[in-house]
Amino acid sequence: MTTSIVSIVEGRGEVDAVPILLRRIAAALPAGVDVRSPIRVDRRKIVKAAELERAVELAARKVGAGGRILILLDAEDDCPAELAPELLRRARAARRDRAIRVVLAKTEYEAWFLAAAESIAGRHGIDDAAASPADPEAVTGAKEWLTGRMPAGRPYRPTRHQAALTRTFDMAAARSAPSFDKLWRDVTALLLPGAPA
Repeated sequence: MTTSIVSIVEGRGEVDAVPILLRRIAAALPAGVDVRSPIRVDRRKIVKAAELERAVELAARKVGAGGRILILLDAEDDCPAELAPELLRRARAARRDRAIRVVLAKTEYEAWFLAAAESIAGRHGIDDAAASPADPEAVTGAKEWLTGRMPAGRPYRPTRHQAALTRTFDMAAARSAPSFDKLWRDVTALLLPGAPA
């Protein structure tokens, strides 16, 4: 059985990267997946009243009956354990007929690359000696951390590097980051038959 899934994301880099990520997770599962193009909504807007609900309605139409919706945002300065349940409550209230999950990367998507830094070392401009910090999700400025391990004058840019690094990074190693592990579990629940709505 093939399950359709659409994501709601905030950044231009995620528009290309998240479908790759979803396909990689699905490849590790006994599940067929039809990944639809993400819906991009600025984070400042999506947390406001009516904007999240509008995006969920658009996602529900895009994915069709029986389709699944993943909302994936950077936590930034917010506590994921507080903001995610509130966003999930609002999203489910908007479309009770769809299976929906909300994941907030702590503090940003790129922290997952830090959790698996050894797997991207020597690739896509990352220094050969790059090694994961002790607590990747505690690093303030994961994008800057990546830039610091790239050649001078060639900074990390999400629109240039995020999809390429998403194809490359070791997802098993990244599961040491709690927010990535939550993403893995939530995507698994969405894609496997019988996932609750």
